[in-house]
Amino acid sequence: MHIRERLGSGELCFSFEFFPPRTDKGVESLFQTVTELQPLEPGFVSVTYPGSATPAPDADTARRRELTLALTRRIREESGIEAMAHITCSAHTREELARILDRLAAERADNVLALRGDPPGESGFVVAEGGFAHAVQLIELVREQGHGFSVGGACYPEKHQECVDLDLDIKHLKAKVDAGADFLISQLFFDNRHWFAFLEKSRAAGIDVPIVPGLMPITSRDGIVRMTQLSGASIPDGLRRELDAHADDEDAIIEIGISHTTAQAIELLESGAPGIHFYTLNKSRATRAILGAIRRRLM
Repeated sequence: MHIRERLGSGELCFSFEFFPPRTDKGVESLFQTVTELQPLEPGFVSVTYPGSATPAPDADTARRRELTLALTRRIREESGIEAMAHITCSAHTREELARILDRLAAERADNVLALRGDPPGESGFVVAEGGFAHAVQLIELVREQGHGFSVGGACYPEKHQECVDLDLDIKHLKAKVDAGADFLISQLFFDNRHWFAFLEKSRAAGIDVPIVPGLMPITSRDGIVRMTQLSGASIPDGLRRELDAHADDEDAIIEIGISHTTAQAIELLESGAPGIHFYTLNKSRATRAILGAIRRRLM
């Protein structure tokens, strides 16, 4: 199933993002999460691809990169849910990326999410010798390969951290679409005002492909602060005060997160978003609660 067709069907599309665990126990826990989320009938799920600070990834990174590809295949085969691998330029040559795409095609994958990728920690992005500096180059390679993938790209409602302003970031986004990206998934954000301003500018720039807002249910005050520092997303003042006031109460934080994300999602969907992409952190509790509330309200 091509995701571009699913997003263009007129039916709301809810999707979930996972990451490749570091242990066998983590893999089995992930599949328990998949089982718990399966009754929600996701339009698709995606699995992230670990970055690397060097052209020769360490053994753990290499294992988890392989796991990304294996997990997407296993999810498709065992659950029947469409699963999409993230593919990144990070520490890969053009030839390596071409081989990965050939493998995905041989395994009958229909979709890829083409990203530049970022190395772990605070290391700056380094172009591998014979590799790519930007996601647009990877998208061009996907199209040159001719496998017929539905190709997704990333977008940033509050702009990419390395870009000087939103207008320039949208110019780069338009280049991705012109190169062959046929749907976009956004970085996480917590203030819908950023989304609406970004969407207006994107449409004015001629970007007409489906754009899916990405939301992360808050389950930890410290965790979400770290995540926003890494992503460049901001936390609205009112939400930040609520989180600070209940910093030591895990259940209260989860309920605050569920309430905030549910309200965000409903406003986005009522305003025409084709669906919501949930950054699950390989957990199901908050996502199940949010999606249940959305469906009671809108479906």
